[in-house]
Amino acid sequence: MENLVFLKLGGSLITDKLRPHTPRLKTLKDLASQIASARNADPNLLLLLGHGSGSFGHVVAKKYKTREGLPPPFSSPIPKKTGRGQEGNYWRGFSEVWHEADTLNQFVMSALREANIPAMAMPPSSSVVARDGQVATWNLDPIRSALSKEIVPVIYGDVIFDEVRGGTILSTEDLFMHLAREMRPQRILLAGIEEGVYADFPARKQQVKRVTPGSFQEVRASVGSSAGTDVTGGMQSKVQQMVELVKSTSGLTIQIFSGLNSGNVQKALLGKELGTLIEPD
Repeated sequence: MENLVFLKLGGSLITDKLRPHTPRLKTLKDLASQIASARNADPNLLLLLGHGSGSFGHVVAKKYKTREGLPPPFSSPIPKKTGRGQEGNYWRGFSEVWHEADTLNQFVMSALREANIPAMAMPPSSSVVARDGQVATWNLDPIRSALSKEIVPVIYGDVIFDEVRGGTILSTEDLFMHLAREMRPQRILLAGIEEGVYADFPARKQQVKRVTPGSFQEVRASVGSSAGTDVTGGMQSKVQQMVELVKSTSGLTIQIFSGLNSGNVQKALLGKELGTLIEPD
């Protein structure tokens, strides 16, 4: 699809990651307004929107170790109990993580609706099957149909049933990696609270303007992690995934930038280079 752009609104951007269950409603309203303005300015823009879980899903996911598998692979054997036993408690945690992710998604969808953006949530938990932490099957026909009708499909980090682990969590970046290989977007935009990638995190005095597969090793150790709870790895993991993606997807560029700065999301959607650019060598 020509002019297809993936945009992620990071969990650190749309929630207060240091305070559980705390959406940033004013920020969400502003971001939705910027998205609406960009779509009006460029009628040919095709947008797939994703968002993180922030202070919603990550806290519960850490408690139950949901990303590792169900039950998690502890070194000592877990008693084979079901129902309300120990194993049943981990599956209860699985459903609690789903609830948290869904709750935040409702805040996002409400902001989009108030901005008069035709959008539809497409929860990954209902359509994706994973195999050892990666997408195995995903029927993308509904997403493609939504885009063809000028509807913005919205996905988000979610719990996923897994053929190897039983259950796991796939981040928005995990999902973007699969979608990018299947749908070939022109650009992926990752809007968070950081201005970009830093070579000296957390000092934040040396911003890296460009990262390629060849240069990533030079900054990898200093990229940094997440402030607050993040079971999917924080900044270093995200940058590494995106570097791998540009290596395998021709013509793709990725930007990591701050969504807190006024108008940045709208500017990025309309083609302005902001923050750190990840591209092939």
